[in-house]
Order: sequence, then C-alpha cells, then structure tokens
Amino acid sequence: MFRFHKPLDIVTLFHKAQSPASTQVAKLLREVSASATAAANATDTDTATSDQAQPKRLNRVFELDITETAPTTDQLQTILDYVGPDQISQVIKGAKTKKDALDLYRQNAASFSAPVIVDWHHGRALASGKTSKILEMLEQAQADKE
Repeated sequence: MFRFHKPLDIVTLFHKAQSPASTQVAKLLREVSASATAAANATDTDTATSDQAQPKRLNRVFELDITETAPTTDQLQTILDYVGPDQISQVIKGAKTKKDALDLYRQNAASFSAPVIVDWHHGRALASGKTSKILEMLEQAQADKE
C-alpha cells in the first residue's frame, strides 16, 4: 500500500560557534535528535537491550537545522511573536518592544543573541542555553502531537 510520508518538523538553532552556551545547545539538540531518530528506527528488542546514556528520551523525531546565519527580518518577526513580549530582550539585546527589536536588528544584526531555538511547526522559540528549558519546549511539542 502506498502512503505519503509526513515531513518532519523543523527545529532551527541560530548558533554562534564562538559562544560556549550555543555550542552546548547544539550538542544537546544533536543528541536529542539522534536519540529520537534511533528510537524510532529501533525494533523492540533493540530498544530493550540498549542501555546507552541518553540526555532525555523524546519520541518526537524532528529535522535539526543549525545555522550560523542571522535570521531574516521576517524570521525575526516570527521569533519575536513566538517568544512573547517578556522575552524580546533575550533575543535582541537592549530591546524592550517588538518595534525596538526590529529597529535595533536592522541597524546592527549583531544585536541578535544566539543561541535561539525555534520550533517553527509548533510556534515556539527559546533564547536560552538552559537544558531544562530546551527539553521542556521539545516535550511540550511532543505532548501536543500525542
């Protein structure tokens, strides 16, 4: 029987390689993505015999996009909508409102604070290097799918 395969959700990490926090986030996301993919591909017996240390088991498989390119203005507007007004200053240094953030970003793209993780499909973004917050965001999206 022929089935159409649903494309994977895309999670983007806006990354700065020189930032230790951003490097840790990239490593975490790679591990979580690889773990979920391996779990999805494993048979029940493979899963039962595998006792590898994993950061956190998520059943949600996603396509991880890690980019060192700053977001486009349209992407930034979407990210700011996703994080909400309380978190704008974590995405754009010195910004208090969405308008401030966009103006500052247009003047100087370096005002963008990486790492920023964006789950485009579920409308979530996070400007944090905290493992617990990242996993919470991914788990919320997984719960939405169930």
